[in-house]
Amino acid sequence: MKKIYIAILALAGSLTLTSCNDFLDYKPTAVVDEDKAFSDPESMVNSAYAMLGDCWYQFPFNLWPYGDVTSDDCLKGGSGVNDTDYHPFEVWTNLTSTIGPLDELWYRLYAAVSRCNRALVSLEKNGNDKLGEATTRERIAEVKFLRAHFYYKLITVFRKIPWIDEEVFKTNAQEQTHNDAFTYEQLFDKIIADFKVAYDVLPEIQKEGGRINKIAAASYLAKCYLQLAWGDGYEKTTGISHIKADYMQKVVDYTDVVSKSRYGYLEDYGDIFLPEYKNSKESIFSIQCSDYKDDNTTFGRGNWSNTLNGCWGIWSCGWDFHKPSQNLVDAFKTRNGLPEFDDFDKTPAHPVNGQPNTQKWDPRLFHTVGMPTFPYKYEKEYTLTKDNSRNPSAYGYYTSLKEVPQRSKGETYNNPWQAFAMNEYMFRYTDVMLMRAEALIETGRLADAKTIINAIRQRAANSVNKHIAYAADQCEIALYPDSYFQDKDTARKCLRWERRLELAMEHERFFDLRRWGIASETLNRYFKTEVNSEYDGTKFAQYYKDARFTPDKNEFFPVPYNQLYYIPGLYTQNNGYQ
Repeated sequence: MKKIYIAILALAGSLTLTSCNDFLDYKPTAVVDEDKAFSDPESMVNSAYAMLGDCWYQFPFNLWPYGDVTSDDCLKGGSGVNDTDYHPFEVWTNLTSTIGPLDELWYRLYAAVSRCNRALVSLEKNGNDKLGEATTRERIAEVKFLRAHFYYKLITVFRKIPWIDEEVFKTNAQEQTHNDAFTYEQLFDKIIADFKVAYDVLPEIQKEGGRINKIAAASYLAKCYLQLAWGDGYEKTTGISHIKADYMQKVVDYTDVVSKSRYGYLEDYGDIFLPEYKNSKESIFSIQCSDYKDDNTTFGRGNWSNTLNGCWGIWSCGWDFHKPSQNLVDAFKTRNGLPEFDDFDKTPAHPVNGQPNTQKWDPRLFHTVGMPTFPYKYEKEYTLTKDNSRNPSAYGYYTSLKEVPQRSKGETYNNPWQAFAMNEYMFRYTDVMLMRAEALIETGRLADAKTIINAIRQRAANSVNKHIAYAADQCEIALYPDSYFQDKDTARKCLRWERRLELAMEHERFFDLRRWGIASETLNRYFKTEVNSEYDGTKFAQYYKDARFTPDKNEFFPVPYNQLYYIPGLYTQNNGYQ
């Protein structure tokens, strides 16, 4: 009997290109027999693309619980510490391999890898006959990019992962493939090889909006080399003393390609996170989401990774997860327009709408963090109050703004859950330029790095009047003077601060700290200061009293128990876990 499986051939989630709202053409089908499916390579490619947005809050492909909740930027949120299984991610001390979301994320990402491998086999067997040699070559490059994208997420979270490619699939050797067959760097070499195929083959501009292009591949290659340039992820072998100069130069080379492309800085920082600008020149690689009114479906293609992250009492199903920390708010403090690097967290503070004082703030705070007395996402008719926090004694009164539309735009789905038609940025132009600035500093080109960072700060300074004029008298931001870029230590401090503020709540913070080899130092200090958080007499984040980040263990997450013991002896566990 021939095998059958569900082939999701509709490209419901894809990446965007500048000013493109198109989806790939598709012919919806249901259950198909395997031979028939493999005889249609174009549909198999579309099926692989569809996995980009095949996510849910228990297995969010944007990794917000792994990159934000684990960091000093974010509290879990919700009704309390037992709401979802993510509390161990923020305190680290009770993180085990049996936590359900770990297993679900592993399984779903490998399901995506499987789609890619099947598409590659289909292209190998039938591509040239059905699509022609040129198109087949491009489709192979697109699918290899997709596979590398999913593998990048797997290695980022789990480190020890089995490399299952189309050759393993063809020989049905999945259950004989060990997760320690390759080192961390060797796994990255394989991921890089897939991205390199996409970079070498694909054009900078695709005729069909939604297909992978060369610039997305260049961005990912830069990110891979930046990870490797600092070390292997564990603190004892990561950091300034472990920098590999040749990898840093590759970051410069690949981001140079991006800097000369058609992508660029969107003029107003606030526009980046509004749905009407989701396909702007800022967006190099995004997961495309849609509203039912846009794509003529019943519910649209919502961003299900963020379904928990709407504000309590603002949205019809706002579950109030993904809560900015007091530490993050304090990081936006400025003195004479520059960050308060050394004492920002000594005295917790927050702005109050219409009541300016001597404490000034980087304008990006008001685009990133929703606060009582301020309009929710710029709309005064939806001004936030203390009632818009579900459990303030645990998680405070702040709410995240970037992943949601304005309230007047509504949800794309709202009963019994909610979803928003907000694209998920995998790479925005500013992120890539900050990667470039980081590599420029480490290769000694400090003045060039300053130019990039100051351009980003100038954009922030220009992002007041359009959306947050009500906070204009509380904003102050200045460009860094030349004196801040006379030595690498000070330049690094500027770069790292800029990444934190610019990309706050965009799921990168913990991975940045790990890459720089400073996660334990930063987080264990954060746990001690965040327990002093107070908002108008209400203390919160008291559970951090028991938090502790353990180096040489917590840099990566445990291999899930169900995977570890599915075939005993096939997989080995990461450092420090059982």
